[in-house]
Amino acid sequence: MGRADLRRARRRRGIRGFFTWRKLFGTFLGVCLLGIGSFIALYLLVDVPDEGNDLAQSQSNVYRYSDGSVIARRGEVNRDIVDLSDVPKDVQHSFVAAENKTFYKDPGVDIKGTARGLFNTLRGQGKQGGSTITQQYVKNYYLTQEQTVTRKMREVVIALKVDRQMSKDEILAGYMNTSYYGRGAYGIQAAAQAYYRVDAKELTVEQGAYLAALLQAPNQYDWAIASRTGKRLAEERWNYALDNMVEMKWLDASERAGMKFPVPEEPRPVAGLEGQAGYLVQLANKELQRQLMDVEGISAAEAEAKVEGQGWDLTLNIDKDRQKALEASVKEQLTSKLDPEERKVDGVVQAGAVSVGPETGRIVALYGGQDYLKHYFSNATRSDFQPASTFKPLVLAAALEEGATTQDGRPINAGTIYDGTSERPVVGSDIPYAPPNQDDVNYGDISVQTAMNRSVNSVFAQMGVDVGMRDVLETADRVGMNTGDLDPDPANALGTMTSSPLEMASAYATLANHGVQVTPTLVKKAEKDGAEIEMPDPVGEQAVSRNTADTVTSVLTGVVDDGTARSSVRDNPTRAGQQVAGKTGTSDDNQSAWFVGYTPDLVTAVGLFGEDPKTSRHTSLSGATGLLPGKGRINGGGYPAQIWADYTFGVTDGTARFDLETDQGAAVTPTPTTETPSPTPSETPSETPTETPTETPTETPTETPTETVSPSQPGRPSAEETPADPRPGRSPGDDDEDPAAAEDGAGFLR
Repeated sequence: MGRADLRRARRRRGIRGFFTWRKLFGTFLGVCLLGIGSFIALYLLVDVPDEGNDLAQSQSNVYRYSDGSVIARRGEVNRDIVDLSDVPKDVQHSFVAAENKTFYKDPGVDIKGTARGLFNTLRGQGKQGGSTITQQYVKNYYLTQEQTVTRKMREVVIALKVDRQMSKDEILAGYMNTSYYGRGAYGIQAAAQAYYRVDAKELTVEQGAYLAALLQAPNQYDWAIASRTGKRLAEERWNYALDNMVEMKWLDASERAGMKFPVPEEPRPVAGLEGQAGYLVQLANKELQRQLMDVEGISAAEAEAKVEGQGWDLTLNIDKDRQKALEASVKEQLTSKLDPEERKVDGVVQAGAVSVGPETGRIVALYGGQDYLKHYFSNATRSDFQPASTFKPLVLAAALEEGATTQDGRPINAGTIYDGTSERPVVGSDIPYAPPNQDDVNYGDISVQTAMNRSVNSVFAQMGVDVGMRDVLETADRVGMNTGDLDPDPANALGTMTSSPLEMASAYATLANHGVQVTPTLVKKAEKDGAEIEMPDPVGEQAVSRNTADTVTSVLTGVVDDGTARSSVRDNPTRAGQQVAGKTGTSDDNQSAWFVGYTPDLVTAVGLFGEDPKTSRHTSLSGATGLLPGKGRINGGGYPAQIWADYTFGVTDGTARFDLETDQGAAVTPTPTTETPSPTPSETPSETPTETPTETPTETPTETPTETVSPSQPGRPSAEETPADPRPGRSPGDDDEDPAAAEDGAGFLR
C-alpha cells in the first residue's frame, strides 16, 4: 500500500472515529439534558402572575378623520363574569369538544402542538394551533397575544402550574369568561346576550356550540356580517363541535341528528356609532386586524382581541368634507324619495358607496347604509350582489392585455366589429350561451366602442370567449376583484359573479391609475402606547399595462358621452367640465343597480341593493320611489349615476384632465354620430358616436337603459334592461314619440 493510500485510510478511520454512535448518542443526550435543565430552571423561575394582564383593563380606541378630528370613541369592555354552575353542562362540553377534547385528562399542555407552535414561531409563521384550553386561558388572562418563543415558553410553564393549582372547572370557567366572542363581547355571559338575547344559563347546546365556534374567528364567523365562506366555515365548526360531543358520549346521536343551526339575532345598536361612524369603525378594525395577522403571525381571534378596546389611536383617510358630501348626495338623490310606509318596496332599498383617490389608494369617503344602528351590515363592503355590466370593461381590459383576437383572427380593440345580434350563440365555448340584448334588439355589425356605450350583451359574451374566460378572470383579479375561485363560464363576462362597491372601486381605481394596482385603504395611521404599526401601501405593482388601462378609460368616456350614463352624468347641471369615464350595471330581476365612474382624480363606486328587511334575502328594487311596478326598474344609469354625479361634481372641478397614452376610444378619437356597419367582418374601424346633447336636463330621475344578468343561474341569458320613465302612468313605450325621452333612453336602442 502506498503512502497516499495509507493517508486516505487514516482519514476514513478518523472520520468514522469522530462520528461514532457513542459520540452521536452522547451529543444527543447532552442536548436533551441541556433542554431539560433549561426547562427546569425556567419552571422554577417563572411563577403564576398574581394579577391578570392589561386586557382586563381595556382602553378606548379613538377613530379620527384625516384632519385629526374625532369620528368615534370605542372601547368600554362588555364583560360579565359568571360561575361555571350558571352555564349548562352541555354548553360547557360544547366548548371542550370544539377546542380541546382531551382537556379533562391532559396536564394543561399539548406537547406535540406546543412543539409545532414553537417551530413555526421560529420560522416566522406565527401560531399554528396546538394550544389547550388551559394554555389559551393563561394567554388570555395572564399574558399577551404576541407570538415569540419567550412568551410561548412562559405560557407552557404557567399552564403546567395552573393545571396543578386550579381545578379543571375553574380553568374552564376562566377560559369561557376571558375569551373574546366578537360584537364587543368578552365572556360567555356577554356573548349569550349579544348573539341570542339570553343569559348564559339559558343557552341551548346548539347555541353554545355556535359560541364555541366563534372563538376561532369571531368577526369572520359572525352570521350578521359573515361572507358566504365565513358562514360555511362557521357551520362546519359548529358541526365539528357537536360531532365531537357525540364521540365523547356527551350527546346522544339521535338528538344530534335533529339539531338545526341556531342563526343568531341581529347585533344590538352601540351608542356612539350612529350614522356612518359604525361602518368606518368596523372597516378600520378589520384593516388593522388583517395587518396584525400579517406582521405578527397571529390568528384572527387573537388579532380581534388585540384591536377591540385596546387603546388604539387610528387616523383614517376619510376626508370630512367629502364624507359629508357623499352622505348628503345619497340623501338628496335617493333616501329622501323613499317612503316605506307608503310603498313597501321602498323598505328594501340599500345603498353603498366607496370613494377613492386613484393615485393614493386612500378611501376618502364611504357610505355603508342609512344608519349603522339600523343596518349593521355595511353595503360598502358587502360582496353578495352581482356587479352586472360594470364588469364588462374588465373583459375589454383582458382582451387588450392578452393581445386577444376574434374567432377569425382579428385583433380586439375599441374599433373591432362584432355581431351584435341578440341571442346569438357564442362561438368557441364548451358551455352553450346565447344572451339576449335589451328588448331583444339586433344591432348587427357594431364596434366595441359602441357596444360598450350601449352595453350590448351578445358582444361581450363573445369577447369573453375570444379572450378566454380564465384570462378574463385572472385580469379582473389582478386589478382588484376577488375572482380566484370562479369557473370560466362565459356568463361571467356579463358580471354574474358577486362583488362589493369596495372591490369595484379597487378595479376602476387601477384603471384610473394607468394600470398600477390600487387596494383602497381606510386606515392612514395606527398608534398605540407611542408606537405606530406600519400599514401596507395601497398602491402596488403594475397590474395591466398603461396602454391597456388608458384605452379602457378612453372607451368608458363614451358610456358617459353617448351611452347609458349620459342623462344622469353627461347632462348633469352641476357638471363643471369634469372629464368622466364610467359604466352602468343592473342585474336581472333588478336586485342590484350600479354606477362606477371616475374623473382624473377621484374614483367612486355606487351600488343599490334589494334586501328584504325581515329575511335579508335578495329582492327586486322595481317600483321603489314610485316608479311603475314591474317596469319601473332602478337602473344603473338612474339613481346610482345621479348619486355619483351629485357627489363627484360637488367635490371636484373641471381642471384635471385624463393623461391617456392611447390612440383608441371615445376620449381620443372623434367619430360620426351615426355608424355604418362594416360590410366585411375583417375591418376594424375605430368609431365612437359623440352626439351633442339635445335634451334639457331634468331634476326628476330619468332611468337609462342598462343591463341585466341572472343572479340564480350563472348560465342563464341576460338582457339589457328597459328604461323606466319616472312619470306616473307612463311606460317606456310611451316615450317613442317624445324626442327628448327617446334620446334619454328608448330611442337609441332602436
